[in-house]
Amino acid sequence: MHFLEHLFSLKGQTAVVIGGTGELCGHMAHGLAQAGANIILVGRSKTKAQQRIDAIHSTGAAAHFIAADVSNKESIQDVLDQSLSHFGQVDILINGAGINSPTPVLDITTEEFQRILDVNLTATLHACQVFAKHWLENQAQGSIINLGSISGLNPLSRVFSYSASKAAVHNLSKNLAREWANQKIRVNTLVPGFFPAEQNKAVLDSSRVASIMNHTPMDRFGTPDELIGATLLLASNTAGSFITGHEMIVDGGFQSMSI
Repeated sequence: MHFLEHLFSLKGQTAVVIGGTGELCGHMAHGLAQAGANIILVGRSKTKAQQRIDAIHSTGAAAHFIAADVSNKESIQDVLDQSLSHFGQVDILINGAGINSPTPVLDITTEEFQRILDVNLTATLHACQVFAKHWLENQAQGSIINLGSISGLNPLSRVFSYSASKAAVHNLSKNLAREWANQKIRVNTLVPGFFPAEQNKAVLDSSRVASIMNHTPMDRFGTPDELIGATLLLASNTAGSFITGHEMIVDGGFQSMSI
């Protein structure tokens, strides 16, 4: 057990989870807390955050909520400043805020497309810039986990704009990993397959579910807890010390299936 604790323990570290009030990132935050990390949940709704904070507190870990508009870079800087004030340090950043749209390609407006890019892509870039600048100035280690999507690897129907934004997140993450690889900052992409979450419930009708299952060797959706193992590996500067620029796919075999 001591060896596993050495590899995966995050005791004394602080993880900032942007999008932590959501279903998937909320479970990831809980997993980080169980590994010993202090947690900063970032979102819009304190009401949504409170249940997750209570669950984290029940494990004996510390958690704090910060309300923020992640599409605003100054707001992200405020998140960093408040996190440092509250816990004294930040070691892990998870960028998991995201919005989706089922609007068909020919119908999507410039305004709607730009809003999706602002939240899914630009906010991710801004958070990486703000937190990496802090780590670089203090010669500190940092691990960034950006939430990608299986649709960022291969396009999916009904989520055109979301797929495009997530493909850009995948590419951004690789570029930043290359940029900071020799400066103790690792950047990876966690790539969920199909998990029934807020962003995709609107398009999960019976025919789409059947199509997904026909393409998923495990023949089921993922559960949010099944993202925790991959999160801990990418977050840990011990277990994941030589992993950067990687797309960690957690999809029940979806990406390996053709026909």
